[in-house]
Amino acid sequence: MIPEEGLLLLIDKPVDFTSHDVVNVIRKKFNTRRVGHGGTLDPFATGLLIVGVGRATKKLTNIVGLDKTYEATATLGATSDTYDLTGEIVARPTSHVLPPFAKGGIPRQEEIDKAMENFRGSIEQKAPAYSAKKVKGKKLYELARAGEDVEHLRPTKKVDITELEVADYNYPILKFRVTCSSGTYIRSLANDIGEVLGCGAYLTELRRTRIGEYKLEDAKQLNEI
Repeated sequence: MIPEEGLLLLIDKPVDFTSHDVVNVIRKKFNTRRVGHGGTLDPFATGLLIVGVGRATKKLTNIVGLDKTYEATATLGATSDTYDLTGEIVARPTSHVLPPFAKGGIPRQEEIDKAMENFRGSIEQKAPAYSAKKVKGKKLYELARAGEDVEHLRPTKKVDITELEVADYNYPILKFRVTCSSGTYIRSLANDIGEVLGCGAYLTELRRTRIGEYKLEDAKQLNEI
């Protein structure tokens, strides 16, 4: 039974579920259509998803705009048209890496640290070509999949990145932690870091660990709800 004030659920979203899939599961569990979530995660991403049930859905408006923390994994040495593992992966020859990078075209960690300096603080970030941003009444990914050149249509937004640190690095795998404002595309960040390094990069894993004061450690698995 849903309390009068509603429920705010912290869920550890499983991989290959859309955020809407999770909402549908909760609707069935509580036999109500009045369910929403406080911030989308891509299907390949996991981690904290806040779901409101009943009157608690009113709280989601404020939750959507809160800062978020992620643990991310990128693969260097290749690019993806979607900036993540779901797209078309194209290897980038290491000979394309420009000086002063390491011999053999493999960036050293100190070079990655230096590249990341470009993205800390307030930055202008372009939405990925394969994103749900609407342009001319259609979502960008719909235009891109139809073969339209959307490069000049990609909107730019100011975002704030307050933390961006290497968690682990063993080429080609780069793990990093980022705390950022709402609306930041982590897959764009991975791609842009790869461009600064000159070797390319795309996102392979993403896990959201915090939304404002809400933490993943307090979340439940979907089957535990």
